[in-house]
Order: sequence, then structure tokens, then C-alpha cells
Amino acid sequence: MVIWVLSKGQGIGDIDLGVRYKILDRAFGIVSGQALVKIPGGYGKTDPLPLGSGQYDYELKLLYGRSLYPVIPGYCNAEIGYRWRVGDPSDEIRYLLELGIDITKNIYTRAKLDGIRSRENGKKYDSSGNPTATNNFDLGKLDLAVGWKVSSTWGVEASYVPSLYGKNTSVGVTYSLGVYLKTP
Repeated sequence: MVIWVLSKGQGIGDIDLGVRYKILDRAFGIVSGQALVKIPGGYGKTDPLPLGSGQYDYELKLLYGRSLYPVIPGYCNAEIGYRWRVGDPSDEIRYLLELGIDITKNIYTRAKLDGIRSRENGKKYDSSGNPTATNNFDLGKLDLAVGWKVSSTWGVEASYVPSLYGKNTSVGVTYSLGVYLKTP
């Protein structure tokens, strides 16, 4: 089923401002730490289609990355983090596992498991008489992508992103096609 939603919304959405610090750089890979603050943008929280949550969030993450070369031309990444939400919805544990491989010099593929696990500390609220409405949700998505490096400065990427699991959230599939430009 495809649903088209037409609504007006304009302005600056929430802004993620972060810093990343390399902790270790060894043969087994690179370990980094990241701190991030999400700042609400210049929009009205009561707009018909708000461009963000209208609240500050704070996040700490531990990241790991490793090149798989010379065994295979690729890489792997892992992330684990905690997001403190000011107000509702609930705080979150966020995680990501990623594997990318160059199939040829110009064609690559990537697979990611991207997840959010609720800390179940958000309040239940009554939304239009719906007693099951909640600010606590879990979501896990698989992101499968294939890309073509048309030249050294631009390329095309297609992705398929199904929701694998979740709680108190909608499930669906996202398809995307993008063009990227690389700057010097």
C-alpha cells in the first residue's frame, strides 16, 4: 500500500551537533567515542507537520571500524550508544552493525542492521482516546544497498530498507535511489 501525504512544512529541522574522538588505532581496528546533542530547529512544535521533536536529546556512542583489506576489499563497523531524551519519548539504546564490500572497482554493496531499543521510561499518553498509544518503541531495520561509482567524483546508489522488527511502531519498506557527488 502506498500512502501519499501532502502537507506544508518549512524551516530548519532538528540539528545534530557532535564530536568524535579516536581512542585506539591498532591492527584490530579503530575505536572511537562520540558525543552528540540534538538541538531543536526553528519551527513550531504545534505546526501541522513539525520538522522535529522540539526537544533537546543527548547521546554517547562507542564506535568500532576495521578494514577487511587485503582479505577482501571491504570494511566492517559496529556502534553502540545511549540517547537521553529530554521529556518523552523514552530514552534509547541505539546500535548499528555494518559490512561493506567492493564487488568490482566501480560496484560496491553494503548491508546494515540499524536498531533502536526503548528504555521503556516514556509515559503512556491518551491520544484521541487510544489507551495503547505510547512513547516507548523499538525498531530494527536492515539497509541493503548497491552502488555504482560512475567516475571518481560521482555515483549512483539504490537501497532496500525493510523493517525487521519493532514494537509500538509501524512496519514497512523503504526504497531509495540517489546520486552522490564527491568533493575534493
